[in-house]
Amino acid sequence: MILEPSIDKLQTKINSKYTLVTLAAKRARQIQDTKIHQVESPKAATYVGIALEEILEETLIVDPEYKMMKE
Repeated sequence: MILEPSIDKLQTKINSKYTLVTLAAKRARQIQDTKIHQVESPKAATYVGIALEEILEETLIVDPEYKMMKE
């Protein structure tokens, strides 16, 4: 079974696997709660899959100014 989108394609959009997983998980929870997504016709059957499709289509991006550090 081949999963789409592939990790190689996703890492061209977000190069950190940690960031990719965190972003997809948070977005999947939002999609689950609101039932609203930004993909025209998603191929994925799961919320995480839809979130990953959003990342691949660049409708979901990481703010480069966001810092995950404690002050």
